[in-house]
Amino acid sequence: MEQSLKTNMLRNGDKFLYNFSMNDIYSILDKLGIAYKKYEHPAVFTVEEAKKLDTGSGSYNKSIFLRNQKESNFYLVLTLGSKRLNLKSLAVFLNDSKLSFTSPEKMMKYLGVTPGSVSVFGLINDVDKVVRVIVDEELLKFDKQGYHPNINTATLIISTEDLKKFLTWTGNKVTYKSL
Repeated sequence: MEQSLKTNMLRNGDKFLYNFSMNDIYSILDKLGIAYKKYEHPAVFTVEEAKKLDTGSGSYNKSIFLRNQKESNFYLVLTLGSKRLNLKSLAVFLNDSKLSFTSPEKMMKYLGVTPGSVSVFGLINDVDKVVRVIVDEELLKFDKQGYHPNINTATLIISTEDLKKFLTWTGNKVTYKSL
């Protein structure tokens, strides 16, 4: 992690936590050469609400943060907003136990976000690379992707190629799969 970003570490007992702001996300994207278009808007909590914004992303995707039954594995799933995710078949694919939604506490711990703001950009807070990313291959058909910059009152539109670049930069394990 770059020295300038280490200033955002917070001490929590004997462990350091990162708490990156939206401006840190923009700085990281700029350093990676990732172009983005920012849309500020009222808070949105559903894909249906996001569609009314007409940000031009085209994909209207959703980011879902899941855990296994023992809370030993965590997954960030990126898929189309119109898709219903089959958690049983995903668990079988991942060779893991029953999957369910993660608690707000674990969301904050691993992604630094609250419910409604889960996003690929939360991975900047996962310094221990605990979260595995599952990307629906159907998203790759779109030229652009829209994600919250860790708050649901803004959306950043980036190219799909830049999404892949960002995911590579995070160092998290990424799997592309048809969901």
